[in-house]
Amino acid sequence: MPAVGHGEDAPDIEDRSVLMREAPAPDRLLDYGPQPDQVVDCYLGADLDVAATRPLLLLIHGGYWRPPYDRMHLRAFATALAQAGWQVASIEYRRIPGDPDAMVADVRAAIEHLPDQIAGHNGKVIIIGHSAGGHLALWAAAQVELCDQVAGVIALGAVSDLGLAQQLDLDDGGVRDFLGCSAQERRDLDPIYLSPLVPVIALHGKLDSLVPIALARNYLAAHNGQTAELIEIKGVAHFELIDPISVAWPAVNTALLKLVDEKRG
Repeated sequence: MPAVGHGEDAPDIEDRSVLMREAPAPDRLLDYGPQPDQVVDCYLGADLDVAATRPLLLLIHGGYWRPPYDRMHLRAFATALAQAGWQVASIEYRRIPGDPDAMVADVRAAIEHLPDQIAGHNGKVIIIGHSAGGHLALWAAAQVELCDQVAGVIALGAVSDLGLAQQLDLDDGGVRDFLGCSAQERRDLDPIYLSPLVPVIALHGKLDSLVPIALARNYLAAHNGQTAELIEIKGVAHFELIDPISVAWPAVNTALLKLVDEKRG
């Protein structure tokens, strides 16, 4: 995954080992649209009786919306979630620089179509997005037509403030490359301006050098008192949030169970 544009002297404290770690192949590959990137890896929950009572987990990978980075680096994460008793769908989506509408259209299509294609869950979806995938998950949380299907969103190290991300020149122009314009011209895609309509739990490592925690704090400040909360994790950087053997894993698991309990209540 590319480095943040914070200068050549910025220390690299990121543990990227999860990106290369071997993990089992998915149990099934499905299409949710006609395009080559409109596919999803499906992981069967280890406890089918438990999974049947829970929402489907829809994972959205990161990579600053750039074409080289795909869902493969979420395989260890997806496998661990399935072993914890969830049906898991890790989606691919079109990553076309300057065409953000294709990306959000794919996320919308996946949310609308996958629950009917994948059995063994309660019909709802919890979206888990990491990094740029967290941005897409937060966008989905604010779409009124998706509210009935989405039980909640977990945003992991999310690019949750496009304006600040552009100002900091994260990933050497990542926001402008994604949008094809300035962040101010696409407020309809900036989570800062999109009030969540479903419960959102944002988890962010305090040591994150790729997506600084200031973005998450800005998002919380913009939507505090609504349905969003932020959990800041000490001693954790960017990739530990998707690493099931890291100290961040219990926080991710707790957030998931909290969303299920809230919906039951």
